[in-house]
Amino acid sequence: MGYTQVKTGGNASGLAGYLKRFKWSDHPTGIAFILLFIVASIVGWPHFLTLGNLTNIIRQSSYTGIIALGMTLIIISGGIDLSVGSMMAFVGGITIFLINRFPVDSAAAVVIAILFALVFGAVCGLVNGFLVTKGRIAPFIATLGTMAIFRSLIQYFSGAANIVSINKLYPKFGPYIFLGIPVPAWVFIILAVMLHLLLNNTRFGRYVCAVGANEQVARYSAINIALIKLVPYIITGVMSAVSALLWSSRINCIQSSGDGTGYELEAIAAVVIGGTSMSGGKGTIVGTVLGAVMLMMINTMLVLAGVSSFLQQAARGLVIIAAVLLQYNNTK
Repeated sequence: MGYTQVKTGGNASGLAGYLKRFKWSDHPTGIAFILLFIVASIVGWPHFLTLGNLTNIIRQSSYTGIIALGMTLIIISGGIDLSVGSMMAFVGGITIFLINRFPVDSAAAVVIAILFALVFGAVCGLVNGFLVTKGRIAPFIATLGTMAIFRSLIQYFSGAANIVSINKLYPKFGPYIFLGIPVPAWVFIILAVMLHLLLNNTRFGRYVCAVGANEQVARYSAINIALIKLVPYIITGVMSAVSALLWSSRINCIQSSGDGTGYELEAIAAVVIGGTSMSGGKGTIVGTVLGAVMLMMINTMLVLAGVSSFLQQAARGLVIIAAVLLQYNNTK
């Protein structure tokens, strides 16, 4: 009996101590997510809380969210990548060109196409990384240039037309739902866990934060600055390829002129809303996941409320500005 009383008292004390130390200002993204969910549920009642709508929010947030995972590492390291949307269309289109060279019922073609897309995405990311690290070009300028190059190349190769897959198996895994959750959401969750562990439980993750916080100090600490800044671009290239595979498999094609347009802004917005500092050195993968879902929740809420599509962009812009202002005020 005495043991039970001591144990219970210890738990109560521990909980009370945690609640005493708890600060709402330390969890702005999580609090904003909960408040937004409540507001969206009220504004979009009763349609917002339907299983179909929630499933669609999870699915739609996955495509840009996967790209945003890699973007998080880039921004933490002090860089930025404006080419991810065009890279997605480029990798997805070239992958469909490859898969169409195999028989229409070939399962091997799908496997080969997936592996090719991941490697090709890594190569595209490597190009961006080399321009930034070896070419010493500002990340904004370097990736602005490759954004135009990637988009122009896929439009040239496709004649600015849709690139449609003729393989019968390819369009099956993109729309598939496993245990009530769409495959893109499963992939998003798995990749988020992997990159969360990479950022928080490895030397590489600590180095990424160190380089973004103060590159000069990191150089004095014998950190390989070029390598640490290069790898996030490669990872982001792979993330763009994964998103391209999931999206093109769902609709069975790539629109060379339209697909991926604006994805770079969506990804950056998810990262910023998730609490990652645009000046580098600080950020979380969990925050980015919440940021990506919040963006889609905002879109859905505005649609259900009957807000004009032209004003929806303005609303998202206000959310991004508010997120940056909160970051600034928290660091003062």
